[in-house]
Amino acid sequence: MIVIGYREDLHRALRRRGLDPHYVVQAPASPPPGRRCTRVADMENVQEVLRAVLSARIDDVAGALSVHEMGVFGAAYLRQQLDLPGNRDSRTSLYFRDKYLQKSELPPQIKRARCRYVTQDTSHAELVSELGEVFVVKPATGAGSVRTNVVRSPEEFTRAVGVLPGESDVQIVAESFIDAPEVYMDGIWSDGDLLWSSMTRYHHSPLSAAHGSVLAAHILDKRRHAALFQQTEDITRQTLSRLGAPDCVFHLEVFVEESGLTFGECAIRLPGALSPDVNKLTFGVDLFDVEISLALGEQIQQPSGDGAPERFYGYLLLRRPDGNTLTQGDFERRFVFDEIQYSSSPDTPLGPYGRVGQAIVSDPDELKLRQKIEDIVRFNELG
Repeated sequence: MIVIGYREDLHRALRRRGLDPHYVVQAPASPPPGRRCTRVADMENVQEVLRAVLSARIDDVAGALSVHEMGVFGAAYLRQQLDLPGNRDSRTSLYFRDKYLQKSELPPQIKRARCRYVTQDTSHAELVSELGEVFVVKPATGAGSVRTNVVRSPEEFTRAVGVLPGESDVQIVAESFIDAPEVYMDGIWSDGDLLWSSMTRYHHSPLSAAHGSVLAAHILDKRRHAALFQQTEDITRQTLSRLGAPDCVFHLEVFVEESGLTFGECAIRLPGALSPDVNKLTFGVDLFDVEISLALGEQIQQPSGDGAPERFYGYLLLRRPDGNTLTQGDFERRFVFDEIQYSSSPDTPLGPYGRVGQAIVSDPDELKLRQKIEDIVRFNELG
């Protein structure tokens, strides 16, 4: 299996299926020693990715998939060139990568942020008149809120576009700012319909986490949030149908405003962070295994994880804020965890969202789980 990007939990899932992965990773990232891999400078450069795969002379390729948002287009292109199963439609893949293309193509009844391309030559005043006093600047094909900034002044706009490549007319987008709680739906899309889904609520938005907050989320109880589930499922069906989604694992984000739901964005790939883990623990649905099956061209069966779960699970990506001397023992003396890993060493490299550790917690009551996560977040931030 050719895999663009690397994550250890997917590696374990591939080995359980008896598959030998060859990873294409973006330097300086590298899998642990002993794992087959080729490094590239830019995993979004499909010519470089294809050259990396061809030069590796891999025998008996069964399929290709991507760990990251940035590899979705490349994986579709590899399937075209190597005659592999799964989605080969690279044009459709672009509508699940580019924020402007995606929002422009949505059905008119779906509320979404106003979005447009910008360059370093675009004036702040022009964007204010079009998007409002507060707006967001980010890469058009970004992921994980990396290099995403809220802009409230001309000076902030100059700084926001200054950290992004400015030579292209389609590299940067600006969107109207939506100040509302964010939830996301992970699921399986098959034969043009929703096969299975779950919903998760962020403690803080990924944008806040990218700027210093703890990223944490927990599975929602469908019995408590029936209307929210129904409305999000409706948006999901309309979005994936309109954009021509292939059979896929998807991740769709919406903002919950008083006036209703506002579409955030939708991706056709595995959800990030520990979302696959908490879905499997809560519902018994293994999204890694589904993603692998899709890459092998296998028919996806209806998962059995639709009933009310016995326990709800959530996760936290633990940080080491400045001046914080917390240890794993400090966490374990105050809270009960299903799983926890935390490094207090100052030499530990920071992962996404400043992560130096991670934790999974659970409770039979979703509201108690939410409170537990809030208490752990507060402890992690304040010590």
